[in-house]
Order: sequence, then C-alpha cells, then structure tokens
Amino acid sequence: MKSVASRVFIAMIISSFGLLSSNAQNTSLRGKIEIDGSSTVYPISEAAASGFNKSYSNVQINVGVSGTGGGFKRFTKGETDISDASRPIKDSEFAACKQAGVSFFELPVAYDGLTLVVHKANTWVDHLTLDEIRKIFTTAGGAKTWADVRSGWPEKTIQIFAPGTDSGTFDYFKEVVVGKSDTSLRSDMSTSEDDNVLVTGVSGSPNAIGFFGVAYYEENKDKLKSVAVVNPTTGEKVSPTATTIEDGSYAPFSRPLFIYVNAKSFQRSEVRQFVAYYLRQAPAMAKQTGYVALPASIYTQCMMRCRDSKNGVGTHYLTNSMEKRSGAVTQVYRKENLVD
Repeated sequence: MKSVASRVFIAMIISSFGLLSSNAQNTSLRGKIEIDGSSTVYPISEAAASGFNKSYSNVQINVGVSGTGGGFKRFTKGETDISDASRPIKDSEFAACKQAGVSFFELPVAYDGLTLVVHKANTWVDHLTLDEIRKIFTTAGGAKTWADVRSGWPEKTIQIFAPGTDSGTFDYFKEVVVGKSDTSLRSDMSTSEDDNVLVTGVSGSPNAIGFFGVAYYEENKDKLKSVAVVNPTTGEKVSPTATTIEDGSYAPFSRPLFIYVNAKSFQRSEVRQFVAYYLRQAPAMAKQTGYVALPASIYTQCMMRCRDSKNGVGTHYLTNSMEKRSGAVTQVYRKENLVD
C-alpha cells in the first residue's frame, strides 16, 4: 500500500500537470520529444518513453545515447528537449547554455553506483582500495599486470575497458580517482560510449577490468563479477547494492543521475506531460532498471521547480562563482542553492 505522502505526491503531479491515469488513452496529444545524452540514464529514459507511449501513442520520443558530454553539446545548442546526464552540468556547458539563451530545469531522477567489474573467472580480485584503483587506471600508477597492483596476484597483463571521454561516467570516475592530482587516466584503455561494448569486452577477457553504472552490471551479472570498494572513511569493503548506494556507504562511487529539461520545450504540452510522467514513475523506473530511487522529497522539489517557470530554472551544482558544489543530493538540491 502506498504511503499517504506518496499518494499526495502523485496527486500533486497529476493536478499540476494534467497527467492522465495509467489506464487512460489520449490520441489527440501529438508532437516529438528529442532526448540525448548519458548511456547510464538511457535505460530510465527509455522506460519512461515506453510507458508514456502506452497512454500517449501519438507522441514520438527519440532517446539517443551520445554520452553526457555529447548530449550537453546538443542541448546547449537547443537541438534537444531533454538531456540525460550521469553528472551535473559543467561550468563551460552552463556558460554555453547562457550564451545560446537556453534555460533549463535540473531534475535528479535516481541514484547510481559506479561499479567496477572483472571477468567471472577472476578468482583473485574481491575488493580494491582507492589507491589500488589508482594503480590500475592512472598514468602515475602504471600497473601493467595484476601483480603490480597487489603482491601475490598473478603476473597477468591487465586489460582495461572504460567509457568514452564524452561519458559522464568517465568524468565522474576521473574526478574521484584523479581529483586535483598531477596525474591523469591512462590513454591505453579500450573505450566506448556504449556500455554494452564494455560488458562484452570485460566478459570476453579473463584478465580484464572495467567500470560503468550498476544497472549494466545487474543486467549482466551472470557473466561479470562486481568488485567491492574499500570505503576510504570506514575502511569497510562495500559492494554496490540498493542499500549501500542510497545510504552512501558505497563510497566514493555513489552519485545522482539527472535529466535536464529545456524550459522553452517544457512549454509544449507533450514535453510537460512527459516530464510529469517521468517524475511520477521515476521511483519505480529506477528500481526496474537497476538503479535506486531518490527520497520522495527530491521528486517533489523537482516538480516544484518545473511549476515555477521563472524561478525554477538553473543548476544547484555550481555556485555563483562557478565553482562545483558537491555533497549529498538532499543537501545540494535546495532552492537556496539554485543558480540561474
């Protein structure tokens, strides 16, 4: 049974946006919605498009997968209505939006846990520390074999598979692993914007390691093994699960996922109805696609941003001086942090 808060939340969305009940049909609503961006967010947006079309069959929804960076390149030019992102918007992308006159609503939709994976036949890796991850993935670490990572591991050449540089997952991994150090991520990794290519690469190479969103691991855990990460604060070995991602103990690789909605596009009925559906169904779709739902209060705030077309636009993840703002989504996604 749904909680009172949940029922009120859904009723508010239906009332605010005129959303149909799940069994209703509306063939009069027409139009086209263009979505592009993160391959990590893609499964959620694709599920939203599929579910929405059951009630609004005459709305065409295209969901692309060009990576978070690639999606923002199109979004900042006004070429798309919605941009899927597995990281917050960057200052340069925000500036490009301002220059092009693109205002937007920033809407967190789910939690993700960036997941390190190895081949099923890998019997030696069950957990990694952040320092060991740096040994594998950075130029300064320079590990060529597993023996270079930890004493006692086999002298077998490591094959690395990683998202492409336009991916928000790549950016997030780089931020966590490299930070402000003088090193960089290795350039000899096999990369792809398509997470399915990475799954194929790791599952086909016994000495491989790779990373992507937890949903792709859950979808392919019959042929991959996830690697626990040692929480740098507690020293505990933690695997990515719904519980550890939501409570933040899967650190430092837990993160929110976003959709960015062009405010001008939102004035169109089909976009407004779709976003309402997305927010209503986001908790269920997150679980369905292998991610973790955000607190109900965040979805309510998302709805309130969209209702306030003049004062709800902008980003919460940059300060007025364009510095990155970080922290738990419940602490960052507050009206007082909104910068337009």
